[in-house]
Amino acid sequence: MTPPRWLFPMLAIVCVSAVAGFACNRSAGAPSAASAQVLPPVIPLPARAEPLPPLSSGAYIEDERNTITVFRETAASAVFVTQKQVMVDYWAGQAVEVPAGSGSGFIWDDQGHVVTNFHVVQNARSLTVTLQDQSTHEAVLRGVEPRKDIAVLKIDVPKEKLVPIRLRDSKKQALEVGQKTIAIGNPFGLDHTLTVGVVSALGRSVDGVGGVTIRDMVQTDAAINPGNSGGPLLDSGGCLIGMNTAIFSKSGVSAGVGFAVPASTIQRVVPQIIRTGRAEQVGLGIRIDVEQRIERRTGIRGVVVLGVQPGSPAEKAGVKGIERTIRGAVLGDIIVGIEGKPIADYDDFYNALDAHQAGDKVKLKVRRGDQFVELTSELVGIQ
Repeated sequence: MTPPRWLFPMLAIVCVSAVAGFACNRSAGAPSAASAQVLPPVIPLPARAEPLPPLSSGAYIEDERNTITVFRETAASAVFVTQKQVMVDYWAGQAVEVPAGSGSGFIWDDQGHVVTNFHVVQNARSLTVTLQDQSTHEAVLRGVEPRKDIAVLKIDVPKEKLVPIRLRDSKKQALEVGQKTIAIGNPFGLDHTLTVGVVSALGRSVDGVGGVTIRDMVQTDAAINPGNSGGPLLDSGGCLIGMNTAIFSKSGVSAGVGFAVPASTIQRVVPQIIRTGRAEQVGLGIRIDVEQRIERRTGIRGVVVLGVQPGSPAEKAGVKGIERTIRGAVLGDIIVGIEGKPIADYDDFYNALDAHQAGDKVKLKVRRGDQFVELTSELVGIQ
C-alpha cells in the first residue's frame, strides 16, 4: 500500500529533529579538543614544609644587641613620676589627695636629683618617684624653668640605689639626622617601656607651656605617648640626647612625630636650678611688658622699652625708654634686632638673649622715631 503524500513531509521533519538532537547531545556530552585546551591545569598540592629550626641563644643582629645593651644599662636611670592634687569632697566636708597625673623622668646624679618636664609636676600638691626596683619615694620640687619645660626634683635615697643618666659631650659629638634614638618611659602608666626610632630632624621650634617657644628641639619618630613626658631620649651609646616633651598628633597618641628638649639645654639649665633653685636669665637692665599689650594694641613689631634702670648696661649704651611729657607719653626705643637676628616679639627677644651669658656684649638694633640706631650693650644676670 502506498503511503499518502502528506506523510513524506512529516517524516522529513522527524529525521531532521533527530539528527539535530543527536548533534546537540554529542556537543554537550563530549567536549571538543578546542574547549579542552582552555581548562586550568591541575596543580598538585605542595608537600608540607618543614618548620625552620629555632635560632640559637644570642643569635641577634647587631642593632638588636645594641638596643638590648642600652636598655639593660640605662633602664635603671629612668623613673616614674606621679603627682597628687587636693580634691574637695563637699558632701563629706573633707579634702583628700588623689593621683592627678603621671609622667617619666631620669636620675641626674647620685645626690638624688631627678629631672622631668615642668608640665608633669605643674600644680602638684605632692610628688612621688618610683625607681626601677618599684620602690616609691616622696619627692621635693627643687626648682623649675617653665620656658624650657624643665623641672628638678629631689629624693632621699642611698647612693647605691641611684644610677645617674649618661651625658654626652655635645661639642665633640654633634647630633646628626638619621642617628638611632631610644626612648624609655612610662606611657599610659606602663613603666619602663622602650621604643626605638631615629633623629628625624633638628632645630625644631615648639610652643612651650611657659609662654615662649622652645627652640632647637630634637624631632624623633620613636613612639612617644602620654606618660612618656620627661623620660630620656638616648643615642646608641646610651647617652642622653634629649628629654621627651611633646608629640604632634590629632588623636593624642603617637603619630611618629615627637619632640625632645635637647640635652645641651638640659645640661645648662639643670645645674643652675640645683645650685640656686631657678634658671639663670640675662638681660639688658630694661623694663618690658612680657604680655606686649602696647605692641598688640598699636601693631608695633619689636619689643617696646618701657624704662631703663639707672646705672644699667642699657643706660650706658644709650637705650631710651618711654618719656612722659606735658603732652603725654612718648615712645622711646623699640628693639627690632639682636646680633643680626630680627626681633618681632618677646618670644624672639627671650630666645635671642637665652643663647648668651652674663658679661657678653651684644649688638642691638633699635627703632627710634623714624630712624634705626645700632647700639652695643653688656648683658647682666636678672632675677
